[in-house]
Amino acid sequence: MGERKATLHFISGRLASGKTTLARRLADQEGAVLICEDLWLTKLNDGISSFEDYLKWSRRCRSVMGPLVIQMLEAGTSVVLDFAGNTPSERKWVRSLFETAQAKHVLHYLDVPEGECLARLKVRNQTKPEGLYFATTSEDDFFAIARWFQPPTTEEGFSVSLE
Repeated sequence: MGERKATLHFISGRLASGKTTLARRLADQEGAVLICEDLWLTKLNDGISSFEDYLKWSRRCRSVMGPLVIQMLEAGTSVVLDFAGNTPSERKWVRSLFETAQAKHVLHYLDVPEGECLARLKVRNQTKPEGLYFATTSEDDFFAIARWFQPPTTEEGFSVSLE
């Protein structure tokens, strides 16, 4: 039996651009393990009330997720990483995972306009769908978070799929 080459799928897109929806679909299509940071944050944090709290808890989750993702990739299991790969430093962390595991990768980029994301966020805040919602995000919070968003560039050298 030949060695299976695993792929790490990860997603970049604004807040409420459809990252989790895409991640779920990719996991189903690819027969991959889905690792959703928001789910981990919901279960493990002791209260996220600010962007700084999110960053603190995200770092903690990633310190556990990272070795697990590498181990799965090395075992030949593809992974869909549902987290906000929205800055070069976040994407650099993902690069360290697939390079350590010597796995393939695909960066799925959701190029959704800010206005559409804001409309989706309002619906999410109202409906609180399980698995997509871990805290209400105000319009002010949306714009504060959106200013950090940096689309992937060709200089980063990722295999990009525009969604």
